Amino acid sequence: MKLNNIFRVLIILSLFGFTNNSGNPTSEPPTKKDFVYLKEIMPNLRSDLRYYGSNNFVGRPIDGYNSPKCLLTKEAAYALKNVQEELEKIGFGLLIYDAYRPQRAVDHFIRWAQDENDTAMKIEFYPNIDKKDIFPRGYISAKSGHSRGSTVDLTIVSLKTRHILNMGSPYDLFDEVSSIEDKTITKNQRSLRMLLKRRMEKHGFKSYPKEWWHFTLEKEPYPDTYFDFPVE
Repeated sequence: MKLNNIFRVLIILSLFGFTNNSGNPTSEPPTKKDFVYLKEIMPNLRSDLRYYGSNNFVGRPIDGYNSPKCLLTKEAAYALKNVQEELEKIGFGLLIYDAYRPQRAVDHFIRWAQDENDTAMKIEFYPNIDKKDIFPRGYISAKSGHSRGSTVDLTIVSLKTRHILNMGSPYDLFDEVSSIEDKTITKNQRSLRMLLKRRMEKHGFKSYPKEWWHFTLEKEPYPDTYFDFPVE
């Protein structure tokens, strides 16, 4: 293939939202219809979008979260809708902490991790490990599944009381107790983690062992694509 034709192909791919061979993130989704605002298909869905505000391990709003909205690929969104509808039948629902995450947000995490003096949120989010170990231990990655558009962080809430169920550790606690198979939590807390895990797996998601709240659609439509368009 001639050089100018190669450049033409790369330009076309970039316009449709795919990464190039170097793995650089794309700035736009493939098409607008390929991503769904979760509240549009699940009006009763609750959310607590930590990275839009300051209640997170960095302690301030994260780059790329320009609006408190949840987006996922349409495949992941409709699979999640099935989970929500099934839980509603037994008096529960989902609460979303994070869904699609632009690569620029991940880059923000990387810059934060490089500043050893910034430990303002250590007591709340990583009390038992050194900041320098957060990436090596797999709590944060330089390439996040969230940026592929089919990964979601979530928990369960009671529809009657509107209380968040006690899963044994809070969201984004970088600690062994947050692993799905942790043995130090109570039997009830473990049962609730299993309730979430089994319902998510039933509808096509796979869990992440280190974080009970983290799930990725097993047949995600863009397994090798990392998007960077902002949430707005």
